[in-house]
Amino acid sequence: MIGKMWLVMIVAAAVSLPFRDGDRPQAEGGQSPGASVEERGQAPLRGASPLDAASLVRQSQEAFHRAGTDLKARVKMTLLTKEGQQRLRDLMMLRKNEAGGNQRYFLYFHGPADVRGTVLMVYKYPNQEDDRWLFIPALNLVQRVAARDSRSSFVGSDFSYEDVSGRDVEADTHKVLRAEALGSRQTVVIESVPTREADNAKKLSWIDQVTFLPLKEEYYDVQGALYKVFTADEIRDVQGLPTITKRTMTNVKTGHKTEVVFESVAYNVGLGDDVFTERALRRPPEKWLK
Repeated sequence: MIGKMWLVMIVAAAVSLPFRDGDRPQAEGGQSPGASVEERGQAPLRGASPLDAASLVRQSQEAFHRAGTDLKARVKMTLLTKEGQQRLRDLMMLRKNEAGGNQRYFLYFHGPADVRGTVLMVYKYPNQEDDRWLFIPALNLVQRVAARDSRSSFVGSDFSYEDVSGRDVEADTHKVLRAEALGSRQTVVIESVPTREADNAKKLSWIDQVTFLPLKEEYYDVQGALYKVFTADEIRDVQGLPTITKRTMTNVKTGHKTEVVFESVAYNVGLGDDVFTERALRRPPEKWLK
């Protein structure tokens, strides 16, 4: 039952009505070392405008969440309590970029056993809410999942849905604070403040000046207290694209953390539109799940 808690949380937010017109999924038709979090000095970055900051954030989003035309990754997720207790997730992540900044995600859960065969599919759009569908094999049921809170936990982990697929650049105002060394890497530190009410009052991002990947992120609540920290623990070159293959999100208030490892990853594999359909939710494409 414990392994199903995250699934219950998702289903509780699901809309039980059938698909509405326009809501139904479309018909078928060199390696780098991991970034250290040790800080070795800082320097002010002069002359940076808000436009510069937004441009850097946009480049970071592209490098982190939109590399290649598509992606296939076998993902191992470990949820760790401060007492050392572990829960595991084993999934295949498929992602396809589309015109206009749209994206499609298909996540198939290989384990644990009690959620094997569960599928989450996401249609992501710029500047509007995602569409999400969940297939529950035990019930042979496809449900549309409410996307009102994109900051909610992703399958019970310390990552939110936005952490997995990216946040709209226009949802925040951005400001360059300084240039700073983070371990052996040179970064630009950017402050992002939501334009509307949100769970966090601000986020600080350490963006690599070479790869544009986020090496570290700090999330602050409305009281100004640090509550969540992201770190890029391993970066590898995959098909010429710098890729974060190990990352950790830590809740500094509870001591709980989630580690995500890409055991295998490939870009530009040729995912078709037929992968991201209602039929594929019920009958996942085996060739892409191995």
